This record gives sequence, C-alpha cells and structure tokens, in this order.
Amino acid sequence: MTRASPIPETVTLHVPFRVVKRGGRKEMHLPDGVRPDRKADNTLAKALARAFRWKRMLESGEFATIAELAEREGIAPSYMTRVLRLTLLAPDIVEAILEGAQGPEVTLARVLEPFPLEWEHQATHFG
Repeated sequence: MTRASPIPETVTLHVPFRVVKRGGRKEMHLPDGVRPDRKADNTLAKALARAFRWKRMLESGEFATIAELAEREGIAPSYMTRVLRLTLLAPDIVEAILEGAQGPEVTLARVLEPFPLEWEHQATHFG
C-alpha cells in the first residue's frame, strides 16, 4: 500500500489571542465571541477566605484587636484592615468572585482600594 500524499512533518496552527496583565498576572484574551470556561481568581478567593476567617476570629473574641490578630498572623495591621474590608462586599459580588464570573476590572488590587459600602453602589463602582 502506498499513500497518495505525504504526511507533512510540521503542522502550523494559528490561534488569535493577546496577552494582557490583570492583577499582576498575565492572562490570555481570546477574540470576541469566544468565551473560555472561567475559573475563580485564586488570589481574590484566598483574600476573601482570609477576610472572613479573620472577621470570625475577631467576633468570637479570640483576639481583642486587629493589631493583636495582625501580630499573630505576622502581617501589618493596615494590610489586615484593607483585607477585612472585603467582608463588606455585596453577596452577589462575593459569589461572582468565587465562581470566576467577575469582570476583568475586579482584581485584588482594585478591591483592596476604598469602595462604597452600599451594595447598590458597589455594582457600579466595580463595573
């Protein structure tokens, strides 16, 4: 048996995408109309988990002050207060972050900046 046409040794595949920085990481952006399955942003999810854990520790009386808890965790109290503020995010925003459905403008750096406390205004603030 002989083959009608030879098999090429290399195959070239063109995939249009661009690489952009998002929250200190590089992310691949595909062309319009192509939506990959989203996964949760691990840095955001971890920050949310830490915030709610620290809140629970403070509310239980395990630690009397943020400064005391920050010393135990080995981090600066100012950073801890910024992370603790994540417990004030609207439930739908928290859910979107954990499901990976938040917009590209919702990054850890952005949510650690001051944001409105009213849930209705948070939606417009974060786009």
